Amino acid sequence: MGISDRRQREKEQRRTEILDAAERLFFSKNYEEVSMDEIARGVELNKATIYLYFGSKEALYAAIVLRGIAILKEKYMECMETKAPGIVKVALLGQAYYRFAQEYPDYLRMIHFYGSERFSKENPCTAEIGKGYGVCRLFLRDAVREGIEDGTIRANLDPFLTSMYLMISFMGILSMEDKWKMVIAAEGFSYEQYTIEFFRFILPAIASGKSRDMDAGDFASYGFFLAEPPAPGKKKK
Repeated sequence: MGISDRRQREKEQRRTEILDAAERLFFSKNYEEVSMDEIARGVELNKATIYLYFGSKEALYAAIVLRGIAILKEKYMECMETKAPGIVKVALLGQAYYRFAQEYPDYLRMIHFYGSERFSKENPCTAEIGKGYGVCRLFLRDAVREGIEDGTIRANLDPFLTSMYLMISFMGILSMEDKWKMVIAAEGFSYEQYTIEFFRFILPAIASGKSRDMDAGDFASYGFFLAEPPAPGKKKK
């Protein structure tokens, strides 16, 4: 390995170390509570060196958001590679988003926070983040399109608009405020049950005539499973 290659490897390693240190802090605190001085101390570098790799705290935050989006994108790609009808892929993509939220809640929180108006559109990572999230939505659009083509999803639906309805619904459920979870719990339902019931609610709305009688529980053979369905007529405590 030449000197230039070694230096490049060391530079990439240091960048990763900075990101790891910043990630630990952003996972444990709100954005405003984290300082560049803290990040520098976490990686045992001076703040000036941090700025050589990341021009601002916002740029660091955005780079961590990209890590989370990369994980979500990989989960979506796995869903699209499954040999399944289009309507099942829609359910699998929703499940992937749900499981991402359960496995990586800090990434999801950071993704949602970055989507607020708090950050500058001039950040070089903003376009990349938008592109990454856009790719995830395009997977959903393609799943709808496949469902229309294989006859499991209504032919009179527009794949783009349907993907937008679904993505926004997924995001709304996974960013639900605690006060609404308390309302659901007060009625004797768990948040997990609320989530699985969403699929029983939304899938018939997009299903074609031949798949109208299918239930989310019928997709288990394809790997779709969010929570244990409640017994008929009973609320899950």
